[in-house]
Amino acid sequence: MSLLKQALEGGAFAVTAEMAPPKGFDFAAQLADALLLKGKVHGVNVTDMQSACLKASSLGLCIHLKQAGVEPILQMTGRDRSRMALMADVLSAASFGIDTVLALTGDHPVVGDCRSSKPVYDLDSVGILNMLSEMEATGNDCGGNPLASGAPELFKGAAVTPVYEPRILQINKLRQKVEAGARYIQTQGVFDLDSLREFMEEVSKAGIDVPIMAGIIPLKSAGMAKFMNENVPGIAVPQEMIDRLAAAAAEGKEKGVKGLPAKLGMEMAAEMIAKIREQHLCPGVHIMAIGAEKNVPAILEMAGVSI
Repeated sequence: MSLLKQALEGGAFAVTAEMAPPKGFDFAAQLADALLLKGKVHGVNVTDMQSACLKASSLGLCIHLKQAGVEPILQMTGRDRSRMALMADVLSAASFGIDTVLALTGDHPVVGDCRSSKPVYDLDSVGILNMLSEMEATGNDCGGNPLASGAPELFKGAAVTPVYEPRILQINKLRQKVEAGARYIQTQGVFDLDSLREFMEEVSKAGIDVPIMAGIIPLKSAGMAKFMNENVPGIAVPQEMIDRLAAAAAEGKEKGVKGLPAKLGMEMAAEMIAKIREQHLCPGVHIMAIGAEKNVPAILEMAGVSI
């Protein structure tokens, strides 16, 4: 059974991390970082060509993680695959014991690094969830044909963006995802806990009952924060955080000490995680370290969180 499912349904504070496959076929660096996460998180999301940038497949790294004893979460985007290809990947994943998935629509290729690639978008995130739920209920494939060994049981998830206007559109899309079979939700990175609280209250008022894990992005610099504010939809880093990171950089330059902004970013992430758990804002967190997965155990230790 999915470790994430066990955590969320068992009332534990759930923790997941995120990792990108390599832009190539050597998975050694990813596996080294993954072993540091072993026993520290309930699952590791493996991105599916995030930002429409070509990398090895999510399924490929998921298989490597599973074989290394690290629980993988298969991300699936509708951008590159037809419903047949999506279902084929799920069935292949299930044969390796991979039973936790996250359905996403996917960024358009025009924003990525292989812009001549043609998008598919046979199904969006809701469509993927509906297809997998229908497969589980009937034991049939996407064409209505019986699967030889029956359907695998999956713990299906989706994403939501709390910082979005009008927010009602995200609430309505969230409802569609839950009705389509999503059993857990991970949010885009959040930096303002008051805004997160307001979003969670609106979800509750809408009568939507699903575990929502808060997305946490440890900031590495003021420049990173500014870039995300300007270029990543749904991200809103408060100016106060940017100022603190800039001050840390100035202090480091003055003292000749490197890495102070990144250290501060880890501390701010840990502080948010601790508050989310103490204030019962969300039943878990999803940490997106963006290439610095080795820092996740330290962040969790600073937050006083263990699984």
